[in-house]
Amino acid sequence: MSRAFIALLVRDLRLAARIGGGGGMAVFFFLVVVAAVPLGIGPAPDLLARIAPGMLWVALLLSSLLTLDRLFQADHEDGSLDLLTMGRLPLELVVVAKAVGHFLTTGLPLVVAAPLLGLMLNLEVAAFPALMLAMLVGAPALSFLGVIGAGLTVGIRRGGLLASLLVLPFYIPVLIFGVGAARAALAGFPDGVAAQSLALLAAVTLASLVIGPVAAAAALRANLR
Repeated sequence: MSRAFIALLVRDLRLAARIGGGGGMAVFFFLVVVAAVPLGIGPAPDLLARIAPGMLWVALLLSSLLTLDRLFQADHEDGSLDLLTMGRLPLELVVVAKAVGHFLTTGLPLVVAAPLLGLMLNLEVAAFPALMLAMLVGAPALSFLGVIGAGLTVGIRRGGLLASLLVLPFYIPVLIFGVGAARAALAGFPDGVAAQSLALLAAVTLASLVIGPVAAAAALRANLR
């Protein structure tokens, strides 16, 4: 079972590297969103520094939504998903492999790129460790919650927009706690607010690790009948 899980994960990583358009497209969209902010609100350094954590998290969220339709749609169209559901690997673990692959090819590159883009928004260097830690903790939740929307819309052509609308409410706690941790770090960690926000963000991520695969597997079984 472990060999099948690793083989499925490696297959998704190879397909993402071969086809492209996953992490690269998300990072490019991340860059476009961050670069457009100073053009929209003006190049005021103090204002950009205040809104930088929120804008970086919003850009991370939107960039992650862009690639949700890649999770199951291609496998559904070529029949691979039917074979995966009939294989020895439980469907829940198939979903876990897909979510981990999505995080490694989309979420992780965005986390690495965040500090560089933070410089464009005049974000203080002292806030970089807390920002990256919060994104590293919260980004897996975006992938494991995203598989729910991808599973619900797997039978719908071009269901990426619908999947984004379905999972967007579940992303709000990740956004709130992630921004709270980064802003607390920017303010000098007052009263342990950053630690509290990180703890809540970790709790949301742990909950998504359990709920996401189970809900997505149930949605896939319903759509593939």
